Amino acid sequence: MALLAAENAMLVVIDFQARLMPAIHAGDSVLLNAGRLVEAARLLGIPAVLTEQNPRGLGATVPELAGAGPVVAKMSFDACAEPDFLDALAGDRELVICGCEAHVCVGQTVLSLLDHRRRVIVVADAIGSRAPESREIALNRMASHGAEIVTTEMVLFEWLRTADHPQFRTISKLIR
Repeated sequence: MALLAAENAMLVVIDFQARLMPAIHAGDSVLLNAGRLVEAARLLGIPAVLTEQNPRGLGATVPELAGAGPVVAKMSFDACAEPDFLDALAGDRELVICGCEAHVCVGQTVLSLLDHRRRVIVVADAIGSRAPESREIALNRMASHGAEIVTTEMVLFEWLRTADHPQFRTISKLIR
């Protein structure tokens, strides 16, 4: 199926950490969109998993996203190198990815997930890097290897499918 399905989705939130976010280009916008994804996932009962890169050095997940799901601490840039991360991925759900940095932890994790034959959906307006060109090159690379590139609104409305959905009004308010 080409459309995303809420009943088969899992949200993966990569390294939105306190000491990293101030360095991310357009970080406020990236964080706002990640927050929209987290809230929609909560409202729709979609499981989420978060990662933290070197939390002693980069701090914990930012308060706006904390508590969205279990947190996997990691030292590897590729979250798939951490057994706890792979264990946290629910079955064969399609993985909707947001996070930082696009060209390091997000990119390496996405490429590994693709190697594991997972359906990977990268939310372009909810990932960031310190330099915009690093983000753009990372998006192109991930897409060339099979990741689907989408926007936050695409995800939300595909998860809802219809204006008759009981959560339509609440979720549509997230993007106004």
